[in-house]
Amino acid sequence: MRQAAMTGMEWMFLITLSLLWGGSFYFAEIALVDFGPLTVVLGRVGFGALTLLIWLYASGGRLPADARIWGAFLIMGVLNNVIPFSLIVWGQVSIDSGLASILNATTPLFIVVFAHFVTVDERLTPARLAGVVLGLAGVAVLIGPALLLQIGDGAMGQLAVLGAACAYACAGLYGRRLRGLPPLVAATGMVMCSAVVMVPIALLIEAPWRVQPALAAVGAVLGSAVLCTALAYWLYFRILRTAGATNLLLVTFLIPVSAVFLGALLLAERLQWTSFAGMALIFAGLAAVDGRVFTLVRPRRAVEGAGEG
Repeated sequence: MRQAAMTGMEWMFLITLSLLWGGSFYFAEIALVDFGPLTVVLGRVGFGALTLLIWLYASGGRLPADARIWGAFLIMGVLNNVIPFSLIVWGQVSIDSGLASILNATTPLFIVVFAHFVTVDERLTPARLAGVVLGLAGVAVLIGPALLLQIGDGAMGQLAVLGAACAYACAGLYGRRLRGLPPLVAATGMVMCSAVVMVPIALLIEAPWRVQPALAAVGAVLGSAVLCTALAYWLYFRILRTAGATNLLLVTFLIPVSAVFLGALLLAERLQWTSFAGMALIFAGLAAVDGRVFTLVRPRRAVEGAGEG
């Protein structure tokens, strides 16, 4: 079955979602001036959970009472929020937001590899394998030989973001268990469990009550919670419902571009040529994994061939 083309409104939602998720790297950069990484994550999931909970009950939804479902929420929260959010924000202590977003874009590449071994319906195809190779080449170009010659703060920050991408991939595969739940219910339960896990971790390790943050840092935490978590989840599920998962995958192409644009515009960040070369390779790999380019070329050739008779 051919994937339905997206409407103009759906494209607008997709671009907005990429800006919101790309903006999370920008907000983290601002918040890290005054807050510790774990406190930033706690603020994001805590206020994000509160916003989602209000949204859920305002729309007439309710949270489930089944303990098994909450166990699944907890695992998803750890894999999809606690681990990756913490690793990304910690990594941004030593690397720029644009570079962090580019490394984070390798998530679908890890999903392709992991899915081959743990599922029966998503095996590696030649196109997907080529995409993985291109993507990994892009990551190698981004990191550079410094990782092998000298393990420093920058290299560790890059590895942390790659670890977050692996966690996102695991969460994507585990998330199949929640398919029967309404999307907003699953999102709210997951983020609530993430907040519960982050409370003792952030309080014990960073003691955030000792911090006297500037208004900009507080605003960045609230912005990442309300815009990049709650509103972004709403847009995500809206696109998923109307355009399907395949079209939604296109947001992965746009997030690094959004983050790089925001970082250069608002933070005056400068990326080396290797960053752009690596980003180009990662995008090429994602295009091969998605297969959309090949499906666009084949129908056109078929139509042209039909007209020649």
